[in-house]
Amino acid sequence: MTHKWPFRTPGIPDEMFIRGNVPMTKEEVRAVTVAKARLREGQTVWDIGAGTGSLSVEAALQVVRGKVYAVERLAQGIDLIRQNRDNFSLDNLEIIQGLAPEALYDLPDPDRVFIGGSGGQLEWILKYLAGRLRTGGRIVINAVTLETPGRAVEILHKLDFRTDTSQIFAARALGIKNMHLMQGLNPVYIIAAEKGGDNIAG
Repeated sequence: MTHKWPFRTPGIPDEMFIRGNVPMTKEEVRAVTVAKARLREGQTVWDIGAGTGSLSVEAALQVVRGKVYAVERLAQGIDLIRQNRDNFSLDNLEIIQGLAPEALYDLPDPDRVFIGGSGGQLEWILKYLAGRLRTGGRIVINAVTLETPGRAVEILHKLDFRTDTSQIFAARALGIKNMHLMQGLNPVYIIAAEKGGDNIAG
């Protein structure tokens, strides 16, 4: 918790983030993504393809004495992550500029990993994570294309991960004159995977 967000729950309103022209994970999706990760205090978290850093901020607020590493290859994204980190006064969020998996080599082994973008390197990233993720660790992938979930699950199963896939459809009320209509947001696939677990559904 910080003075900016004095709550324990995820799902910080979108308007509280500085976003520029970089796509940002919407608050409804962030809330579910954080829940699927099952974060707790003291964990080490990697956020690969961090974009604006909105999910990194959510994670940093949850792990408290732990550490979040936001990995992003684009300079514009790096600047936005820095602004959002400072805006929420977080000292447990470190920013790494580079392309995964190479940018991950010097980081401490993670308990949890978010993947919001892979730069076309999803298979190599997942194979690398299989050797670095701590036992019982979890990976949560957000995807918007049809191809990504099937490919990700195929790779994860070959690496002996258990998976749980869901799709989030969210809509928000949009005021038009004296009425309100529901405006849908882009549906998002959420693939959660656990290392060394028997069943992660839920």
